[in-house]
Parts: sequence; C-alpha cells; structure tokens
Amino acid sequence: MKKKISPYERVLLARDAMRPKITDYIEHIFSDFIELSGDRLGKEDASILGGIALLGNRPVTVIGHRKGRNLEENLRYNFGMPGPEGYRKALRLMKQAEKFGRPVITFIDTPGAYPGMEAEENGQSIAIAENLAQMSTLKVPVICVVTGEGNSGGALAIGVGDSILMLENAVYAVLSPEGFASILWKDSSRAKEACDVMKMTAEELYHDGLINQVIPEPEGGIQTDVALGCEAVRREIVKEVNRLSRMDPEELVAARYEKYRYIEGDFSPVKAK
Repeated sequence: MKKKISPYERVLLARDAMRPKITDYIEHIFSDFIELSGDRLGKEDASILGGIALLGNRPVTVIGHRKGRNLEENLRYNFGMPGPEGYRKALRLMKQAEKFGRPVITFIDTPGAYPGMEAEENGQSIAIAENLAQMSTLKVPVICVVTGEGNSGGALAIGVGDSILMLENAVYAVLSPEGFASILWKDSSRAKEACDVMKMTAEELYHDGLINQVIPEPEGGIQTDVALGCEAVRREIVKEVNRLSRMDPEELVAARYEKYRYIEGDFSPVKAK
C-alpha cells in the first residue's frame, strides 16, 4: 500500500526537477516525431513543443509545455511559461490536425502563462481566449494529460479536451498555491495551507468530475521509474484515442460542449475561511 501524502507534498512532487518532461513522453510513447515550429505571425516560442508523431501506426499531433532540468534549459524554455506566440503555434498545429484528421494529444506542465509586459502587448489574453474557443469546436479527438503543474490560463490554453487525464501526483488549479495564499490571505507563506483548500489534486478533481482518469505513478513519483510511468500514460492515451475516434465529428463536438457545460454549472469556487 502506498504511503498517503498531503496535497502540498504532491505539489513538491509535481515540481520535482527530475520529473519527466514532454520530450521524455514523446520518446517513450510515440515514434517518428517531427517538430513543427513558429506561429506564422511573430516568432518561435520554445516553451511550447509541438509536432506530428505516430502512436503505434496512427498519426497524431502532440503539443505540450516544455520545461528544462537545469537553469540553462529553463532560461531557454522560459521555465515552461509560454507567451502568445506559443499558444498561437499550438492552435496552428491543432487546426492542421483537424484538417488532416489527426487526434490531438496535449501534455500540460506549466506554472502559468508568461505575465511579462511584452507578452501582454503581443496579445497574451487574446491568444489564450482564442485557444479556448477554437479547441472547443475541433472535430478531432483531443486528449489532455496533466503531467506536473497545471496552473491558470497557461494550462487551460491547451487543456480543452474530450478526455482529461492526470498523473497521480500532478496538480491542476486556477493558480499556484503561493498565488492563492497571497490573494486570499495576503501571505504567500501559507501556501501549504492553501493546498489543503484548493482541491487541486488528481484524486479530488476526479471525485468532483472535473477530470476523466487518474493515472497511477510508481512509489515516490513517476521520476523514480520513467519507463514504467510513461507506459501507464501510453495505455490510457491509446484507450482514449480508440474510444473517441469511433465517434462522429459532430457527436464529438457536442459531447465536449456538454462536458464543459456540466463543469460550468456544477463547479463552485472555494470559500474563504
């Protein structure tokens, strides 16, 4: 039996530098990956990685946040915080996937969208909003996998899917625990306490019907056995791609709409104590 761990401990596991990155999932789950770059409007954003790959014999489009393992890599990938160019690139690849009938698989692991002045000047909020709107109407299966942190609109911008999967020690929330504590109690040092009330763990979100599946991790986190953990992720992705691919495109879009209408209608924010 696994040792029971607290929400705060899961946040620490989700942020562990040795936790698998999107490149690890691509290596272990897919074959023949071809990276596609640029948003065709501004520039390349390295904090979003995307391209075409094979899932078994099925062509798919893979998109996700990219973090580094050290300071040099994190600076190159902006610590996994995309700007508007990254989200526009992601949407370009999703629309391409729709054109050619490829399922879309996204990997979510970000502290949030980049909040810098340049990002805001270049349309950060608009890029995120357009992704939310466009993803809701894609006529191909969309499977989203939360692998680490999934915070704020930075996560949601590639997180509107038919099936939302979460690793056991991943977290998914409106913002970081530190940000939550700063806003609610004016004290970021109460982040551990915030984790207990935010309902951000995979188990809690599954219980509330906000995600579709919790993917178990090895004892101590997926970073202790990356190959085993990635195989569990692969099995769930294959199962969901096969299930969703049997649906008519119009039926797929209608079911996605109803899914998010349910979330909007039944989810209520945490009350301040």
